[in-house]
Amino acid sequence: MSMIQEFKDFAMKGNVLDMAVGVIMGAAFSPIVATLVDNIIMPPIGVALAGIDFSTLHVVLQGNPDPAKVVAIKHGLFINAVIKFLITAFAIFLLVKAMNSMKKPAPAAAPAAPPPTEVYLKEIRDALTKR
Repeated sequence: MSMIQEFKDFAMKGNVLDMAVGVIMGAAFSPIVATLVDNIIMPPIGVALAGIDFSTLHVVLQGNPDPAKVVAIKHGLFINAVIKFLITAFAIFLLVKAMNSMKKPAPAAAPAAPPPTEVYLKEIRDALTKR
């Protein structure tokens, strides 16, 4: 089998296509989550925590009069990113859960017919019990 054929077989599997759709939807969903976190969730949390704006939290390592040249660890942005991740993960969990609940369960397979020897043995047993 050629490498191109192997790649075609791999790429056309259902799981790979499902994963590609998930990545595209996740990328499209990211700005929505960013807006939700930055503009709806974080302001009330900041107010509840005495007006803290997480996006501005930082520790200055090297000061400079020019704000663009200040060296700082911006842990507030990290907190925002973690919250965005948790919201995105929860939304994807709910989406997958909804999709799984909409799947039709596989029909139960009909029980296989017993082998002829078993049928004959049951007939013999029944005939003997009637005597």
